[in-house]
Amino acid sequence: MSRKAWAGPDVLLGRRALITGASQGLGREIARAVLAASGDVAICARTAPDIAAAAAELAQEFPQRCIVSMRCDLAKTGDLERFYVASIETLGGLDVVINNAGVHGPIGKLDDIDWGSWTEAIAINLVGTAYSCRLAVEHFKSQPRQSGAKIINLSGGGATLPQTGLSAYGASKAGLVRLTETLAEEVRANGIDVNAVAPGALATRLTREVHQAGPERVGSEYHARVSDLLAKDGMSLACAAELCVYLASRESDGLTGRLISAPWDPWPFTNRARREITDSDIYTLRRIVPKDRGKDWGDC
Repeated sequence: MSRKAWAGPDVLLGRRALITGASQGLGREIARAVLAASGDVAICARTAPDIAAAAAELAQEFPQRCIVSMRCDLAKTGDLERFYVASIETLGGLDVVINNAGVHGPIGKLDDIDWGSWTEAIAINLVGTAYSCRLAVEHFKSQPRQSGAKIINLSGGGATLPQTGLSAYGASKAGLVRLTETLAEEVRANGIDVNAVAPGALATRLTREVHQAGPERVGSEYHARVSDLLAKDGMSLACAAELCVYLASRESDGLTGRLISAPWDPWPFTNRARREITDSDIYTLRRIVPKDRGKDWGDC
């Protein structure tokens, strides 16, 4: 089944999605994809004028859909709580939570960067997302027992590949994947699916920040890759957004606890592939041992 053919325009009809970090870039594209699939959305970002402008643009494009927008700083639990309350009251509940908000944090070697900025990045990317997951689970558990609730966390290459100068980003994104795996097990019996998405290398504001930092702060090899990425306009925002729609839909029921790459993995998955994923450690973070690389040493 091709990615374009897997679902019709009403695949999210009746489903309500809360999306963080949706004023620009991938977050706004995810909101657009959910609306195009006939879902309703609650969107937030740290800057009030930016999220208001995004909501106005989306409302003009999808006048028939319900759109809630609010300023929200993920590092502040009170902001998140108010956003959830407003979203649930206005939309009548939530079926999907997509945690997209994130920052690169300070760029540079660990012993050179500003420590306050480093901890702030962890607070936004990991702690804020974890608290959003907590609020989502509390809401889903308060509803009549039924399957189909979804939590989707945006991770990225920083979770699986060391990147010089981006220790806060990498640590928080790797932690986010393990949070996803752990939470998926905790709420499996409640019919809540929890997955992480690796969107691929995107030409976004965050990528441009890395490029502007220069090779002396992020390493010459990584800086060269980013330069090439920006020259080619990066990978498709739409591809990552459509993966989020797939994971938000009932088509993906039972797929949980995985890190799925938007550009590289063969979604939408066949029933056979989903069974084999569920019965294995495919698409999870695991330690590599010598025998995984064909070595004849390392066993005790």
